[in-house]
This record gives sequence, C-alpha cells and structure tokens, in this order.
Amino acid sequence: MKVTVLDLRRRTREIIEALDRNEKVTIYCRGKKKGVIHPASQEKKTTIPMIDHPACGMWADREDMADPVEWVRKIRKGRFNAD
Repeated sequence: MKVTVLDLRRRTREIIEALDRNEKVTIYCRGKKKGVIHPASQEKKTTIPMIDHPACGMWADREDMADPVEWVRKIRKGRFNAD
C-alpha cells in the first residue's frame, strides 16, 4: 500500500487494516519515498540467552563488587553519612 503523509492523518484506520492483512505500507512525502511500515508479525525476533549476552558478567573481575549487597549499601549511603 502506498500512502502520503496526509493519508497517515486522514486514513489511519485503513492503514492499520492493511497492516492487519500483512501488507507493507510505503510512506511518501512530496513524491519521495520516506519510509516503510512493516506488519509486526513479520519482525524477526532474534533472542539470545541472557547468559550469552555480552553485558552478562562484565563486572565479574571487579574486586570492589565481590559482595554486591555491601557494594549497593555503600553507594546508597549519602556522601554526608560517612560512618
């Protein structure tokens, strides 16, 4: 389906119905292609297990975080409460 920017305002229901029919919606502004809306069902969902995520364990070698509970207590303590 091809629509203009003005159609996005005036024919929103028709555009959503087209997406429900698994159609791609191409948006044009002054005759130039500006973007494409794809139906959500066509999205590729690439999930990686959390244990394989690069951020998992990125602070494992930090000695100041050996006891995470104590570390959180320390950072939550106000700077004027240095007991």
